[in-house]
Amino acid sequence: MLKSLTKAFFGSSNERYVRSMRKTVDQINALEEQIQALSDEELTAQTDKFREQLASGKTLDQILPEAFATVREASIRVLGMRHFDVQMIGGIVLHRGEISEMRTGEGKTLVATLATYLNAIEGKGVHVITVNDYLARRDAEWMGQLYRFLGLTVGVIVPNIDEFQRRDAYNADITYGTNNEFGFDYLRDNMKHERGQMVQRPFNYAILDEVDSILVDEARTPLIISGPTEDKSDLYVSIDAIVKDLDPDWYEADEKSKNITWTEEGTDAIEAKLSEAGLLETENLYDVENTLVIHHLDQALRANIMFKRDTDYIVKDDKIVIIDEFTGRMMEGRRWSNGLHQAVEAKEGVKIEPENQTLASITFQNYFRMYPKLSGMTGTAATEAAEFWDIYKLNVAEIPTHKPVARIDEDDQFYKNTMDKFQAIAKAIREKNEIGQPVLVGTVSIEKSELLSQFLDKEGVKHAVLNARMHEQEAHIVAQAGRIGSVTIATNMAGRGTDIQLGGNLEFRIEDELGDMPEGPERDEAVARIKQEIAEEKERVIEAGGLFVLGTERHESRRIDNQLRGRSGRQGDPGLSRFYLCLEDDLLRIFGPDTLFSKMMNSNLEDGEAIGSKWLSKAIETAQKKVEGRNYEVRKNVVQYDDVMNDQRKVIYEQRAEIMDSETVDEVVLDMRYDTINALVEEACPPGSYPEQWKIEGLKTRLDEVLGLSPPLDAWLEEDTLEPEIIEERIRAEVDQQMDAKVARVDPSMWRTIEKSVLLQTLDHHWKEHLATLDALRQVVGLRAHAQKQPINEYKQEAFGLFERLLETLREDVTTKLMKLDVREPEPMPQGSLPDLPDFLTGHIDPLTGLDNSNDGDGSSRQAGLFGSLAGSSRAAVGPGGSETSNPYAGMEISRNAPCPCGSGNKYKHCHGAVSARA
Repeated sequence: MLKSLTKAFFGSSNERYVRSMRKTVDQINALEEQIQALSDEELTAQTDKFREQLASGKTLDQILPEAFATVREASIRVLGMRHFDVQMIGGIVLHRGEISEMRTGEGKTLVATLATYLNAIEGKGVHVITVNDYLARRDAEWMGQLYRFLGLTVGVIVPNIDEFQRRDAYNADITYGTNNEFGFDYLRDNMKHERGQMVQRPFNYAILDEVDSILVDEARTPLIISGPTEDKSDLYVSIDAIVKDLDPDWYEADEKSKNITWTEEGTDAIEAKLSEAGLLETENLYDVENTLVIHHLDQALRANIMFKRDTDYIVKDDKIVIIDEFTGRMMEGRRWSNGLHQAVEAKEGVKIEPENQTLASITFQNYFRMYPKLSGMTGTAATEAAEFWDIYKLNVAEIPTHKPVARIDEDDQFYKNTMDKFQAIAKAIREKNEIGQPVLVGTVSIEKSELLSQFLDKEGVKHAVLNARMHEQEAHIVAQAGRIGSVTIATNMAGRGTDIQLGGNLEFRIEDELGDMPEGPERDEAVARIKQEIAEEKERVIEAGGLFVLGTERHESRRIDNQLRGRSGRQGDPGLSRFYLCLEDDLLRIFGPDTLFSKMMNSNLEDGEAIGSKWLSKAIETAQKKVEGRNYEVRKNVVQYDDVMNDQRKVIYEQRAEIMDSETVDEVVLDMRYDTINALVEEACPPGSYPEQWKIEGLKTRLDEVLGLSPPLDAWLEEDTLEPEIIEERIRAEVDQQMDAKVARVDPSMWRTIEKSVLLQTLDHHWKEHLATLDALRQVVGLRAHAQKQPINEYKQEAFGLFERLLETLREDVTTKLMKLDVREPEPMPQGSLPDLPDFLTGHIDPLTGLDNSNDGDGSSRQAGLFGSLAGSSRAAVGPGGSETSNPYAGMEISRNAPCPCGSGNKYKHCHGAVSARA
């Protein structure tokens, strides 16, 4: 009661926080006339002035009012847009390293320019991170005009650019790109063998556009770089045939977690079928020798039971293409992990691609927590405020709208079954269409989009369908969703990135209608005509009630529903939103309380009849909160496990950086050699033991295996005073002598290069193997919960032991390689041949479900330049994208899909191979 009174009198804590920033906005506004009086040259010179002030000891907070006023004036002159006061507040929130929640259509892209400019003045680099390549390119070009006018440099990171373009983009004052590209570049940088090959600078400040999509929706899936393993196509096909012949009573499916468990009867039956097919190594299904078969069996079962065609994936060009559950887009090139994608390929009878092994990985949580300062903006963050604070220590500030929201949000309409619901939806759309009111329909899957499309065809309603099959046209379809009488069906509106304006979008209409018309009076006249048409049409749409947003069912997350609703009512426009639900909706069927079902069914709801009530809406919200809580626990679980690996990753990456930065690593190598000798002697001659207990024969064998050495151990043993320490010293002396003789035969600079190369390559090899072991450990450690043990604690303990073993193995392996290395002068490379370069893939993979949410674009997924000096030597031969006039690799047998040998990072067919095709 007291809390409510306090809130009513003083306002909420968020309102008080926003009010506190009004003083700073007043300071900015007070400078407006002074800044307006500056010429273009003087306005541009403000940047140098601010840099001098920072150099003299001022802070960013102290120059903020004048810097923001400068950006506002530059925006008016360059872009023709003036920042509102509420946008200034949003900019302050971003600068403070917080999340700015602003409604759709409030100009978040323009808000970001304020904090971006202010922080870029320092010259340490600002990363503006978006959810897709289209937005990264658009914003870099659009807002880049403003930054360049003020004397700052702008770069953009997208797929299919080479290493030199990437490095230049990262060295710019402001760098735009997608979350996946930034994350993969970090991992790739930490796989390189020379500091000069790395593209990223030290982290400084990042602004995340659609921050909830990046830090929440995609945060359950780590970024993974992987390399191919052996082909097991026959195994997938054999197991798929067995799975398709299973009795449903043999297993239990959990739709919530998309997991399947075998019944006792099922275990016996499947054991018999696998034995009959000759797929079991031993008779017992769960013997360790059968682990691989059981793993693939489980994946095949999930593929056949849990993953549905046209909902989770589509088949296109004889390939399985994953559908993004959040945006409804096709995710070309992305693959599920742990054999799941291969299981789906076997299920659908398409070509089975080989699995891949993890080479490097990181979660978005641990990647973005490396930024000293992080902020974000979105239209929907408040529902996840607790998670933003718990994981990232980011506060959420809700920024008021420039104009009051005029949209009407109606109660949900509830129907008995899907057919009744879709008939009612089609009827409601037809009624709105007849009065000219534009309708945007949100569906949760391609299947539902196409079903609704059939209903609308029956009603005779002309409409556009926007889903994964229409990816290329999506921006143009969304842009015109606010036109009179338009009906647009969209599979999930998250991350579309295109503003829906009532009456139509001017920019897209000009592009669609006047794309080929040359500049001149005729084009100017046509543009003026389109502007007039849009203005008139907007008035008609407003009279019809504005954009009507219709949801065909509730999403698991309230945020996604709010994103859909937020498409209507931008900048004070009128609008309407309504959701239609039924008992067969996945959310209610899987997560809804039983009482909800029983009460609805007992209410004698007639076919085609609808009800709506606040109680029902509350029950739906409760179900959504339940799912959100479960999803949060999944993301938290991912972080807990990755935190364990992150500590180890930091050690490895720091060690690699030190090795790359060192002129020589001879001291590191010497320490490794001595530690190895110490371990060998201690293993054979334990401290406190007697000489007769020493394992001398074993020591002889190990010295020969590891050091290639055969010291006179038997002769040494005849001495009465022999101690393990003396044996160790003598072995060291012999090893040093042998190594000195080897080094003396080689040029010193060449030997330093050899040592660094061996050290880095061995480190990378064992780190890769360690990651594979940790992946396997994660798969099985959950079973220890049955023994009343905490899986995460077990994982920490086991992972620590594995890491210690990794370091021991690394020391021994490096020592062995250098001791047994036969050093020769390098032979000249035969004409027309190049060393084979490894091929690897990028993925953004859920460790629990195998879902991959990354974009494996043609150029970004292949990184030939990592593995040698080719990238450094190719700059003169190849321009961006391989635009040179000749192909030095013509005549060589290079696969079109292999990395181009020039080191550009592009596939051969998109680089020098394209040159051959043109020639």
